[in-house]
Amino acid sequence: MSQNRGSLYQVSLIFACGTALFSDGYANGVIGSVNTLLKRIYTTDIPTSYSTTLSSLAFAGTVVGMLSFGYLSDRYGRKFGMMTATVIVALFSGLSAASSGAHHSVKGLVSMLSAMRFLLGIGVGAEYPCGSVAASEQSEESGVSQKAQHRWFALATNSMIDFGFVVAAFVPLVLWWIFGDNHLRAVWRLSLGLGIIPAAAVFVWRLKMEEPSHYKKNSMANAPTPYLLIFRRYWLEWTGIALTWFIYDFITYQFGIYSSTIVDTITGGNSSLSVVFGWNVVINLFYMPGTLGGAFVVDILGPKYTMITGLVCQAIIGFIMSGLYKQLTNHVAAFAVVYGIFLSFGELGPGNCLGLLAAKTGPTAVRGKFYGLAAAVGKIGAFVGTWAFPAIIDDFGGSATDRGATGPFWIGSGLAVLSALVTFFLIRPLSHDGMVEEDEKFRAYLEENGYDVSQLGLVADAAPFEPTASIEKDPSLIKEVEA
Repeated sequence: MSQNRGSLYQVSLIFACGTALFSDGYANGVIGSVNTLLKRIYTTDIPTSYSTTLSSLAFAGTVVGMLSFGYLSDRYGRKFGMMTATVIVALFSGLSAASSGAHHSVKGLVSMLSAMRFLLGIGVGAEYPCGSVAASEQSEESGVSQKAQHRWFALATNSMIDFGFVVAAFVPLVLWWIFGDNHLRAVWRLSLGLGIIPAAAVFVWRLKMEEPSHYKKNSMANAPTPYLLIFRRYWLEWTGIALTWFIYDFITYQFGIYSSTIVDTITGGNSSLSVVFGWNVVINLFYMPGTLGGAFVVDILGPKYTMITGLVCQAIIGFIMSGLYKQLTNHVAAFAVVYGIFLSFGELGPGNCLGLLAAKTGPTAVRGKFYGLAAAVGKIGAFVGTWAFPAIIDDFGGSATDRGATGPFWIGSGLAVLSALVTFFLIRPLSHDGMVEEDEKFRAYLEENGYDVSQLGLVADAAPFEPTASIEKDPSLIKEVEA
């Protein structure tokens, strides 16, 4: 019984670390519905480039948060970063909801909302190198079944992001049911303001947490960081993870354009908010089977080969949709199902596995920086895609033509194949309890290169590190480091 309690407690800590990523999904998802409401309320007064500018600023804020808190997570601790991130998210979710311009001008409202979204993005971005990294370290603490370590991480991180998208689509619909068409201002402000609740709840959940033992033993918070040595050892694998993350976000964030194709065809262009918001919920639900099913696959195949499987399957489905686009859109139910499968494979593969690979490939001492830099490259991919995809569609003849509508699918599917190849050649497989082994190899590597490893760890008078039996009994680990 006590063993089961220990296991449940440890799993709860994984979720305490990762669940705040729900805010990422909610913040990114709800803004689409808010844009729809703002355009209906303010019609011609709202700037035409407002949506793209708002998305760009949110991405920029997220990148700033990933980079800055990647450093802070390693320097001042995972808990410091996580607590700060939740405060930022809660504060600027509230201020986003309260956005207003001087003399109630629409231009001023848009400017303030854009600024608040940038600052909110910093908090959302901070959760990646703080919450996700801490969740990965907690997943290898005692009490967690070795065969379920990757599963709990995926469920606590990517599944939370996807669930955030679903809730973000459902909340405006419920608020519209409550307030109706005559009080749309209340709907958009409450939709943004309710983002305070999950952030505040996670803040309380995290109050009594301690730093993961991995961080306590291997931190470089009180030691100089040998960046050149780290670069020489990890640059190739980091490049593979960052490149695949760039491709994934470049593709994924843009395929929301096809949800409007499904909705418009089914409803005959019905612009009723109940229809638009209702189908938005359905579209976002497509993500859930992939992330939940993939969480139970990743411990069997491992993150590397689960990711390759998801990418290859997504590419196949994408090529099918491209080649049969006209036939499928004449049978919209078939198009919706195939489109849903396309999205699900994306979550089963790179959606679940990229964060896992980024969190568990590098050493504990610089895990926050390793993860934050890779995730930031991914968000830059999303930013580039936001501007590139409309130009691609126009070059292919416009979204009203079959060629223009299928062009992104051909490109996205081809990039998925490229991403699978990069994963195969540049990213190494991860084993269970792999972070412990990697920290041992990293220490041995530092010692071989003249670095004083007695500086590592949070406590100055901690006992000197002694290699575990895995290195003592297996000299090949030392040989691998020397190589």
